[in-house]
Parts: sequence; structure tokens; C-alpha cells
Amino acid sequence: MTPDSSLEQAGRRVDRAGVVIAAALAVLAAVLVWDASKLPSTTMYGMGPEAMPIVIAIGIVILAVGNLIDALRGKLPARERMDPKPVWLIVCGLALLIAIIGCGGGFILATSALFVTTSAAFGRRAVAVDTAIALVITTLIYLAFDKLLTLSLPAGPLERLL
Repeated sequence: MTPDSSLEQAGRRVDRAGVVIAAALAVLAAVLVWDASKLPSTTMYGMGPEAMPIVIAIGIVILAVGNLIDALRGKLPARERMDPKPVWLIVCGLALLIAIIGCGGGFILATSALFVTTSAAFGRRAVAVDTAIALVITTLIYLAFDKLLTLSLPAGPLERLL
């Protein structure tokens, strides 16, 4: 009797896609730890800049282990057919973000474009309202970074008005 047949007899099947996802998460965690180990340590004692990537990697490993356990038990939810439209909307939003910043449009316009395309990807159809919300939120974020934290973000025509 093979291990697969005993699982099938119990009414469960190993979810191969779930195992692959768990392996991909484990690889991602390993890359994060490897990359963090290459950071130069600037502190004589305590935590340096490599601490946060390692914390994130630990979280990813926990997710990978949980996903692997559920995949081996066959307890992952059934997958639905993929609708590529939301994925393409977000990809287009990211492309707009890069293009707007690259052409000197600034943080507010670029991030607003990403916000609107992402909200459309999640099913919202109120483009005008989402644009207004995005402009207000990104303006507040820009002001917080620029005026309060004195950190620079990509500046464009709207940012120069502020």
C-alpha cells in the first residue's frame, strides 16, 4: 500500500500545488536570510539592519509550514478558476506608477493611479470617487513624509504646489 493510496482512502489527497507554494515560501525565506547576512553590520552590539529581514523570514517560514501541513492533509480550500482581469489591472497600475514617476509626474499622481487601478481590481466601479479619495490620501502621505519626517518622495507638479 502506497502512502498516496492510504491518503485517498481516508478521503484526502495531497494538494501538490499547496506543497509547491510551501516550497516557494521556504525558498523566499532562505533568500531573505541570505540577503540579510550580506548586509554590513554597523552596530557594535544589539540589532543591526539585518534583524528585520530575518523576522520577516521567520514569519514566511511559519506560513510555509502551515501551508505544507494543510497541503499534506488535503485541507486547503478548492481553487476557483482564475479571472485574469484583476491581475492585469494591478499590473497596469504598477506600470502606470513606474511610468508616471519616470516621466516626472510625482508621488501623488503615481500612487493615485495605482490606488484607482487596485480598487477597480477588487471590484469597485466608482472611478471618480476612488480618484478623489486617492488624491486626498496620497497628498496627506506626501505631506507627512515631506514636512513631518523630512523624507523626500518623488516630486512632480502637484508636489511643487505644496
